[in-house]
Amino acid sequence: MENEKKRWIMLENNPEVMDQLAAKLGLSSEIGFYDVWSIDEPELLSHIPRPALALLVIIPLTPPWDKDRKAEDAEKPDYGGCGPQEPVVWFKQIIGNACGSIGLLHCVINGPAVEYIQPGSDLEKLRRDAIPLKMAERAEMLYNSMPFETAHKSVEQIGDTPGVPTTGHAGQHFVAYVKSDGRLWELEGSRKGPLDRGILAEDEDILSPKAVELGLKRIIKLEQENGGRDLRFSCIALARKV
Repeated sequence: MENEKKRWIMLENNPEVMDQLAAKLGLSSEIGFYDVWSIDEPELLSHIPRPALALLVIIPLTPPWDKDRKAEDAEKPDYGGCGPQEPVVWFKQIIGNACGSIGLLHCVINGPAVEYIQPGSDLEKLRRDAIPLKMAERAEMLYNSMPFETAHKSVEQIGDTPGVPTTGHAGQHFVAYVKSDGRLWELEGSRKGPLDRGILAEDEDILSPKAVELGLKRIIKLEQENGGRDLRFSCIALARKV
């Protein structure tokens, strides 16, 4: 994100913030976010209606994960996907501290959540305008989107977020996980493109054991295998409201 000029206030990863941001952009109130209290204890997941449609995680950039990311991205060219054949719509982040709002965007414009985008909304327009664009043009389009900026700023002061934009990176990364075309996708604006993490069966949602194993647990294991014992993260799941 060395070319970033705008710098916003980083958002909190909680259902109140992300529900309000999604609603401001134009997501139906039929779906919303739920706190994820555990990723492997069924009784602590029972409050989340299934299938879960997306996960949004904020997680610290530990040295093992940082090393893994750099190795994974080293040989990859910049993402060249565009057009309606794309399995997911991914945005490169060029706005400082917009990782939470871009993570939210990745959750709601991909996979089954697309069905809940309200016709004529800013969200529908953002998705439609992004689809034919290449990576740099798409990032620039989002950078210049006043509806996106207005929506982000409308929720900046909710919760315990700092009152002013911070300088430098806070060391926390927002990562979105979605299921599209029968595959698990890891979406983060600071990577070189969307990451295909593997096949999911028709009856496996984003909180299924396999999806969690291929996604969030992969990052947790990197830390554990390198001696880390306390990898704290915040995770919310997108699902139907009941």
